[in-house]
Amino acid sequence: MLKIDAHQHFWKYDPVRDNWITDELQILKHDFLPNNLGILLKSAGFDGCITVQSDQSEYENAFQLNNAAENPFIKGVVGWLDLQAENLNERLDYFSQFDKFKGIRHILQAEEQRDFMLRPKFLNGIRALRQYNLTYDILIYPDQLAYTETFVAQFPDQPFVIDHLAKPNIKQKDIIDWKKNIENIAKFENVYCKLSGLITEADWNNWKPNDFKPYLDIALEAFGTKRLMFGSDWPVCNLAGSFQQVHQLIADYFDSFTQTEQIHIFGGNAVRFYNIFD
Repeated sequence: MLKIDAHQHFWKYDPVRDNWITDELQILKHDFLPNNLGILLKSAGFDGCITVQSDQSEYENAFQLNNAAENPFIKGVVGWLDLQAENLNERLDYFSQFDKFKGIRHILQAEEQRDFMLRPKFLNGIRALRQYNLTYDILIYPDQLAYTETFVAQFPDQPFVIDHLAKPNIKQKDIIDWKKNIENIAKFENVYCKLSGLITEADWNNWKPNDFKPYLDIALEAFGTKRLMFGSDWPVCNLAGSFQQVHQLIADYFDSFTQTEQIHIFGGNAVRFYNIFD
């Protein structure tokens, strides 16, 4: 079974397009490309990765698909399409011709309308994904979890995955409402969850492995080992640490689990979810 990093990003830094990279995120104002990550993956024993969009454009899809074509270790691309567009099916037809185009993500966390995912046109867009065998990555903050429960309930056959455990506020140890909402969503068996993006939700300079244990415990209890997948969130993880630290954090947490369970977390679930053929 392949060992897969289920969540990372590539970009050629553009200050206009990438205006989400503020001065506070100065370390990310550089190019981060496949040759940079390939070395890290290989040194940690990974066979490949899933690259996820960071810009909401079809140019982004083309850029990432080109990266995937030139680098066999990129096993899949989660891109972006305007799910409310009148010509959505035409665009789905086009991108579905690429074997490595695996799914769609919209940056819901940034939408001013917090229940944006419940817009009728957006729901229609999600409905269209199933016939193309495409997944959907849910990128949200905890305040959107209640809407997300209503959202996923409408699509029992659509594969969903929650990115970054929905970004709980680990720094402030907020957990009660997040726990309740995560447990409610996990009842839908078509919803997976990524163990990614955690260190950047903690105190960047002072986090300890034990800071994450309560959140990982809840995710494990809710989703089980067959619906969780490791993701480094490289290069964003560099804000609070490194690829190696993120990998070690999750590896240490699951160290006492069976080999089969560890294989699920570190690749098996991603292979199944994203329909990776190698």
